[in-house]
Amino acid sequence: MSSVAQVLREQAALISICLDGLASPPRAATPAQISSLLSGMLAARAALQSQPLPADDCELQAAFEQYRRQLQRLSDLLPAIHRALLAEHARIEAQRSRLRSAAAWAGASRQTL
Repeated sequence: MSSVAQVLREQAALISICLDGLASPPRAATPAQISSLLSGMLAARAALQSQPLPADDCELQAAFEQYRRQLQRLSDLLPAIHRALLAEHARIEAQRSRLRSAAAWAGASRQTL
């Protein structure tokens, strides 16, 4: 197996594992997951740019197709991940607002005593 094919297969597997964890039910990605996805894509890009790729390498073509399918899956799942991140942001902002209100109430209560 060529090194490029190996990198593509490894990165496709990592993307698949990450997406399996995010897909059902769709939930917000953690910074670690996003970082892992990005570093994997950068590693795959570096491997693809590192040397000329033979057009007749069936193993490389299969690895590339597997990687491409996982990238398409990621692309399809991004809107759901985005919605989950927006919902999480709204939840955090609502919690922050409640905390501010409670702090203001506690401050006002101390002043009246």
